[in-house]
Amino acid sequence: MKLDHVALQVSDMNQALEFYIQGLGLELVLRTTNTDQQEEYAFLRMEGGSLELIRQIGGSFGPQVLEPPYCPHFAIATEDMPRTLELIRERHLPLVAGPFEIAREETWVYVHDPDRNVIEFIQWFR
Repeated sequence: MKLDHVALQVSDMNQALEFYIQGLGLELVLRTTNTDQQEEYAFLRMEGGSLELIRQIGGSFGPQVLEPPYCPHFAIATEDMPRTLELIRERHLPLVAGPFEIAREETWVYVHDPDRNVIEFIQWFR
């Protein structure tokens, strides 16, 4: 099996796309509306799969509660956590918690998107 995509619900597609394209540097592959399902959706390219953003048309979506263990979340691998932390600061990505470290194993940090969907950046030392 291989990962195809991860989906997140968003309240404002334009705001979400700005965050994921400008803030995280992802590439927009498709944006469209499915009137039968009453949703607008977009796919963004990521190595190893895609990220799907879904906005319910005419529905409401409340803010996510951000509490440990910050689930659900999706994780993006990095090979340079200090540079990733610089990018988080430069791009004003909202920090949830971290950075954390388990010696000789991993370091990670959590940020969130405009709808408080949690994204983890992780660097493995193995």
